[in-house]
Amino acid sequence: MLIDDQKLIGTAVQKMLADQDDIDFRFCQKPDEAEAIAAAFRPTVILQDLVMPGVDGLDMVRNFRTIDGTRQVPIIVLSAQEEAVVKAQLFEAGANDYLVKLPDRIELIARIRVHSDAFRRLLERNAAFAALEQSLADLKREQEKSERLLLNILPAKIVEKLKDGQGTIAESFASASVLFADLCGFTEFSQTVDPQNLVSMLDEIFSTFDHLAAAHGIEKIKTIGDAYMAVAGLPVPRDDHAEAMAAMALGMLEGFRGVMKGRGLSMQVRIGIHSGPVVAGVIGRHKFIYDLWGDTVNMASRMESHGEPSRVHISQATRDLLQGKFRFADRGPIQVKGKGMMHTSFLLGRE
Repeated sequence: MLIDDQKLIGTAVQKMLADQDDIDFRFCQKPDEAEAIAAAFRPTVILQDLVMPGVDGLDMVRNFRTIDGTRQVPIIVLSAQEEAVVKAQLFEAGANDYLVKLPDRIELIARIRVHSDAFRRLLERNAAFAALEQSLADLKREQEKSERLLLNILPAKIVEKLKDGQGTIAESFASASVLFADLCGFTEFSQTVDPQNLVSMLDEIFSTFDHLAAAHGIEKIKTIGDAYMAVAGLPVPRDDHAEAMAAMALGMLEGFRGVMKGRGLSMQVRIGIHSGPVVAGVIGRHKFIYDLWGDTVNMASRMESHGEPSRVHISQATRDLLQGKFRFADRGPIQVKGKGMMHTSFLLGRE
């Protein structure tokens, strides 16, 4: 693209390039139209006169360097005389080359080809860089998506260990509180409703429990059918794990009643808690699960299965940790499967 107020110069340059089939030429005689023509033509090289009526050649170069479509397009400035100071000013403004007009035909074509090829290579590099940036952005999004998925099934601390490349993840905790909750009469109820309503109800119930777990800093471990399992005091140990779990359990009773009332149902939930040492770790290679093992887990399950509907059944170990902070109802000694006679209690509320 040539910008020059003299039509004679435009005609001369056009004749110089006439036999160059691979060079498409546009002539702009009015400098105030140059920007619009450049936007439509998308030149790979701009030839620009230095001195034109009402236009400062330096300002025109600077302006081209501020427009997205011409910011990187090579600019060859044409002038009637060659002055070192002017050249320096033009290069500083962003010009790429300088020719005394009218230039030699062979030299002009050579300069156009050199700058045009360089610009095309720049565009290719820019496109490759943009593609790389897009790939990196896509990869980052996928990594973030994978991390979000992991955080939905694993504690944040465990996710960090997996990201750090730690292989086997297993830890022992001296004291934690484990909770099990089970829906009373769920098997019979599931036979009377359609699958969509059944899953919708379970989703609402367990989502309510999940919100409570997040609010109290408790880790949900898993759901098994209509059963819900959670633990307080790991993977980050905390001294008030029993208190946090007791508060969540009471909230679960209230939240469950709200869900049942909203759906016009009369189902009840049974909750059990026991406190003690546990082992926790990640199992699986393709489908990870963070799970717990040990007698404390078994005892918590027994507290649930030996409990009563709409009540929180706790072991003596848990009651000892809650003493002075919560109210209880003694249940007295009961026969616990695999454990014999044990003294247990029902959790009533805070002191």
